[in-house]
Formats: sequence, structure tokens, C-alpha cells
Amino acid sequence: MTVLLQLQAVSKHYGALKAVDNVNVAVDDGEALAVIGPNGAGKTTLFNLITGDAAATTGRVEFDGSDMTARRAFDTTHAVIDFYRECFGRNSVDDAGMTVMSSIHYGVRYDNAFWNGSQMTYGDGDGRVFTDFTRSDDVIGHELTHGVTQFTAGLDYSDEPGALNESVSDVFGAIFHQWRRKQTVAQADWLVGPDVLGPVAVEKGYTCLRDLAAPGSRHCLSPQPSHYRDYLPQGDPHENSGIPNHAFYLAATTIGGQAWEKAGKVWYAALTSDKAQPSTNFGDFASLTRATAKSLFPRDTNVYRGVDEAWTRVGIPDPDIAV
Repeated sequence: MTVLLQLQAVSKHYGALKAVDNVNVAVDDGEALAVIGPNGAGKTTLFNLITGDAAATTGRVEFDGSDMTARRAFDTTHAVIDFYRECFGRNSVDDAGMTVMSSIHYGVRYDNAFWNGSQMTYGDGDGRVFTDFTRSDDVIGHELTHGVTQFTAGLDYSDEPGALNESVSDVFGAIFHQWRRKQTVAQADWLVGPDVLGPVAVEKGYTCLRDLAAPGSRHCLSPQPSHYRDYLPQGDPHENSGIPNHAFYLAATTIGGQAWEKAGKVWYAALTSDKAQPSTNFGDFASLTRATAKSLFPRDTNVYRGVDEAWTRVGIPDPDIAV
């Protein structure tokens, strides 16, 4: 697996590199090397991102390695890949060792981060409502999980499948954040994107983009429904994802322990099941998680109970059980 990092608009960060078009960072056998250039004169420099030392050069180019966005994007992307490998046995985004590329400093004051089907892109934010989108590791986990979903269930991006698509990314972004800190479900804050909020948003009392524990809370910049009765027909996937988000939170906190050990494994098995399809809706996914809870943990009935009760509490009961 290789991680590539592309810096855009490099000149605003490195005065000595005004002629450089981009920076590619490649990881091989634990090394972190940036290939800087070629610049307008055809000069290229190999640079060690970790130590800040030039490994080789065809001409004098100064580089101080102080771009924290580059370091965060690089380190966190690598951590997400480690997370999926260690917790779920997955080999990169596509489970086949895919090279993961990220572009940073995208656009001008760009207020978003996204997976475009083949790589990651991060904006720097406008500095008011949003800051640098690499600042929240759960955001990076969220976006890379869109890639995982692309290569597994391939969930459509509209209606319930679209909301599930967003929810799966929120769920695994949150689990990744907790995994890095070795938190239990009781210790976790369950917030999405708290560190990308800028001073204007914070001043108005917002603390996160979304909250899996309390999707409709006023402290969320993007409040969501948490029960199926409040589902918004043809609504934005980012809104309706609050329903399955809250189901995962309820399941994980009922099961207890660390989210990647049991609840996360249930959700991952459902996502990667042959029965998960682009058109999978809330009910379909709930059924898959109920089934995988039983198959993965046949002797731990608390797992199935936690999953079943969670979906029931958000308005999606087991259709095979009369209520």
C-alpha cells in the first residue's frame, strides 16, 4: 500500500518554491519521501517529509517542511489504513492495496473535504465558519470510508441508500477517532468534525458538524433526525444519516467496550456482505446487521440484543417480529 500526498498552491506556503507545480509524497517500506517538482527550470528535489532533510537534489531548493496540513493528511491517512487493516483485515480502501492519494490546499478558502472516487481532497476552509479540514481525524476517516463503501456495497447517493452511505462514513470515522485514542464507547464524545469548526461557528455555540449520540442537538452545525418517523423524503443524505448514525451509537453503547471490537465488526460485516447492494435501504441494512450480530457473536447474545434494540428504538423494528 502506498500513500501519496499532493500539495496544491504550494507557493503560498513555501516562498522559495514559487515555481513548483505540486508535491507528491510516497511511502515505501516506512520511508516518507516527497518528490518536489519539477519546477520551471526542470529541477527536482527528493525530500524526507519526516526528518525535513533533503535526500537528493539536482539543484538548490529550500524547503522547511513546516506545512502541518501535509503532515496531518499524510499521518492520518496512514493511520486510517492501519485502522482498517488491524481492526477488519482490510488492505487499503479497495482491499487490494490501493495507492491512496490526497490533495491538500484545494482551491481558495474551500469549505469541504471529499473522496472523488479515486483520491482524497481537502480544502483549507474560509477561516471563519470552517478551518483546515485535515484538523479532524474523524473527517479524514469519514471521507476515506466513502472509498471503502464504493468498493463494497456501492451504496447509491440518494434517498435511504444515500443516507446510509453518509452514515457508514460517520460511523467508521467515529470508530477510527476512538481507536486512535483507545477509548471505550463510554469515554467517546461521538462528535463528527469538532476540530474543523472556525471561530464564527464556535462563537455561535456550535461544537461539531454532527453528533451520533444526539443528532438533533442545537450544538450541531447540521442537526439531523434521529428517528425514522422524522425521515425527510428526498432529503439530503447528510440529514437523514442521523437515523442510522443514532442506531449505531445505541448499539455500541449497549454492547459496551470499544466500538471496533464488536459493534464495528457487525457494521463492517454488513457493509461488505454480498447481500449489501447499491439500493440497500435502512430496513435492509438493519436486517443485515441483525444477521451478522448473530453469526459473528453467536455466544454473546448481548451483541444481537444491542443491535436489535438500537434499530427498534430509531423506528426500524425487525419485520419478522410482531409489535
